[in-house]
Amino acid sequence: MDIEIFWDAANHRGDIAVLNGDLATDHDIKTAILISLFSDRRAEDDDPLPDASSSKRGWWGDALGGAGEGRRIGSRLWLLAREKQLAEVVAKAREYGQEALLWLVQDGVVDSVQVDVQIVRQGWLGLGVTVTRPKTAPARYRFDFAWSNINQGRM
Repeated sequence: MDIEIFWDAANHRGDIAVLNGDLATDHDIKTAILISLFSDRRAEDDDPLPDASSSKRGWWGDALGGAGEGRRIGSRLWLLAREKQLAEVVAKAREYGQEALLWLVQDGVVDSVQVDVQIVRQGWLGLGVTVTRPKTAPARYRFDFAWSNINQGRM
């Protein structure tokens, strides 16, 4: 059982669910998907950073091997925050989403993961995640979020 994190569509972020004054719990993998997609994975050495800082971000526990041999927590979707809305960027977002969720297949949590990405409107990227498990119908999740450059005239 996990603490439930839900996608707050109105504010475009994950949040902790509270039920009757207590933290809500969940048996689903939705929370694992949210953490995997929307936690900042450390950038690779050759990844261009989206701003002038030299921060490659990432979870400090990855330096200790906390996620397992060679694994890192989170995704590199944050690297796309200031990119233009182009087909190449959508393809990169799909790649980063698949990369972030690969551990679910490797650890046998699910049989397969499919990430679909599209531009849902000006300044908004939509991620659709479908996971399949044995003897259950596929579970589908949808997350839309804003590119940070929407108000900076870069598109």
